[in-house]
Amino acid sequence: MDLELKGNRISIIKGDITKLEVNAIVNAANNSLLGGGGVDGAIHKVGGRQILEECMIIRNRQGGCETGEAVITTGGLLKARYVIHTVGPIWHGGNNDEDKLLSNCYINSLRLAEENNIKTIAFPNISTGVYRFPKERAAEIAVNTVKKFMLENKSIEKVIFVCFDEENYSLYSKMI
Repeated sequence: MDLELKGNRISIIKGDITKLEVNAIVNAANNSLLGGGGVDGAIHKVGGRQILEECMIIRNRQGGCETGEAVITTGGLLKARYVIHTVGPIWHGGNNDEDKLLSNCYINSLRLAEENNIKTIAFPNISTGVYRFPKERAAEIAVNTVKKFMLENKSIEKVIFVCFDEENYSLYSKMI
């Protein structure tokens, strides 16, 4: 079941982000940009070597990607044309600007999408896996940040929150 909001500009689905036919998918990357576990590993595996090669170029140029920032590469073998890599914060109890850094992940990814004329973009549940960000808090930040951005910016036509598990899907459904 898909839920939609704001004239169909924001929606939520339960599924595998690597299978979506959108202009860009967002990768919950690590600072090295060299792949990892979870959604990061899945995107690199399905997308192929081209994504890793472009990440290595970015890494050599700027030393990786800072927490809350975003960079863009091709989608490689994915159905999506682009991958926007953003580094979510590791949860340390909430007293290290984790909320602001997570919000920045969404804002910077959306800005990068605008700069690249991306009309449809899909987000995973950033930082809620091995980075241990509380899922309900992360969902609230994600939804509120994207809603605010979409109200102020009209160039992106569709944002999809892709939840891999039932718990996140249920949380996002309540938020939307």
